[in-house]
Amino acid sequence: MQYAEERSFIPYQLSHGLLADMRDEGFPSELWCWSNDFLQLKNNATHFGYVYDGSITLEHASGSFKLSNGMYFSAPGETTIHGNGHGIVASRLGYDGFFHIGGPVEQRGRLKYIDGCTDSLLIPPVMMGDACLNLLYFPPGIKQTQHTHPSVRVGMVIRGRGACITRSGAIPLVAGGVFVIPTEGIHSFLTEDSDMAVVAYHPDSDFGPTHELHPMINRTIVDGLSANQISEIRTK
Repeated sequence: MQYAEERSFIPYQLSHGLLADMRDEGFPSELWCWSNDFLQLKNNATHFGYVYDGSITLEHASGSFKLSNGMYFSAPGETTIHGNGHGIVASRLGYDGFFHIGGPVEQRGRLKYIDGCTDSLLIPPVMMGDACLNLLYFPPGIKQTQHTHPSVRVGMVIRGRGACITRSGAIPLVAGGVFVIPTEGIHSFLTEDSDMAVVAYHPDSDFGPTHELHPMINRTIVDGLSANQISEIRTK
């Protein structure tokens, strides 16, 4: 199910199975959905998921876990989902991330984003450049500046309603809607009398810890200096 690359915003129905094959992207990914059915996810990826409604059991080498609506996860390697309800999974192929369960998501983001919107990093990059999962919040009355992203985006509207504005026109968005924004696809989001919340997967980032800069080394003090300033300690 390869998406059409010439389009800047591709909506999908919340149907079971593989929705979008993005293996030819710079950061190969796949978009999956479960719908009251069993979903088996591959071994050679880290899977970023969100439970839209109902409840599921997530089976992983780390154990068996019950998740309900509003919860999210990342799971490296073979993963099985079964139970009732619906949700999405964006699989970052060839990436070995952390196992993580969180949620339910908050009502709005904690970080400033463009044009009065907000964002929270639900699952941050393990290291600089790694994949991440975000919560985007759009208050009522938002008219975003048209923009692009340097890599593909996968999103799901989890609450409220709005629209995505592209060069081809306005695409209505309602809760339960799933979409892909291809690399460099120009778009913006619009809300009127309702707010809107979106869970968004990014396959890469320009943010995250590095070997030289992370809280442990930054806050280790040697003779009054942070250990990240002392090359002899850093390189041993």
